Amino acid sequence: MRKCFAECLGTFALVFAGTGAIVINDVTNGGITHVGIALTFGLIVLSMIYAIGDISGAHLNPAVTTAFWLARRFPAQMVFPYILSQCLGGIAASVALRFLFPSHPNLGATLPAGSEMQSFVLELILTFLLMFVILNVSTGAREKGITAGIAVGAVIGLEAMFAGKICGASMNPARSLAPALVSGHFEHLWLYIVAPVLGAVLGIFAFRACCDSSRSSSPAQIPVP
Repeated sequence: MRKCFAECLGTFALVFAGTGAIVINDVTNGGITHVGIALTFGLIVLSMIYAIGDISGAHLNPAVTTAFWLARRFPAQMVFPYILSQCLGGIAASVALRFLFPSHPNLGATLPAGSEMQSFVLELILTFLLMFVILNVSTGAREKGITAGIAVGAVIGLEAMFAGKICGASMNPARSLAPALVSGHFEHLWLYIVAPVLGAVLGIFAFRACCDSSRSSSPAQIPVP
């Protein structure tokens, strides 16, 4: 139970800080800046990895949890509780932001600047690269070493910095679902659910192609609570 609570709290922090930066940037006429938003996403993930990584693994992302399971590094019976906890945490964060900024139109929802196909491919590639990094700095379904949080936070900040203006750089179905549900913007939600999951799955194959079989088949190291 404490692992699910940690995932819920960690995803709350991710969505509250990340989409909160987008909302505050809008209401302050660019006071945060795009670079500031990207850094906020990267830094909050880095912080949560160090805060709850030893408790739950700090997945904070249904696509990451699904990929760990498909890679046989996470127990099947924990997939749904983790994903539900992540979604509930994200929704709670968006509800809090709606209370704080009731007039904001979309609460930082991810919306493509161009075509849906353009954003779909971008989200797929971004999540592919993210999952590849995560798999390489984790043991089982936990991050390893003091630099794991830096590596994961850095790749999220980097990808948000260069691609966020086009596709939103979600890479996370829970991050996109929460503001969409609370603000009522469902028109592009499908691509921010499907593309990250497909990208994370492709990241597994790239990881296995680069690593020996003992690493690619490491058992899950998060015990069932």
